[in-house]
Amino acid sequence: MSKKKGLSAEEKRARMMEIFFETKDVFQLKELEKIAPKEKGITAMSVKEVLQSLVDDGMVDCERIGTSNYYWAFPSKALHARKRKLEALESQ
Repeated sequence: MSKKKGLSAEEKRARMMEIFFETKDVFQLKELEKIAPKEKGITAMSVKEVLQSLVDDGMVDCERIGTSNYYWAFPSKALHARKRKLEALESQ
């Protein structure tokens, strides 16, 4: 019997960000629940909770359009956020 070790929360978050950065696309929750288990090994049950934690931390953007929620994150936004943080630290 082989025990399969699950991913940590940080590993799940990193893999979820990879999905956004590799595809540079906008997703709905249902699409991510299908893609994440196949491509990154994140269980379908935890996709929503991982996604919500990324939205809460401002790493992924979420917008409600009509009755649907759309999620996206682009590499350029992450780069600009890092530059601003670096500039703030250097000024201190």
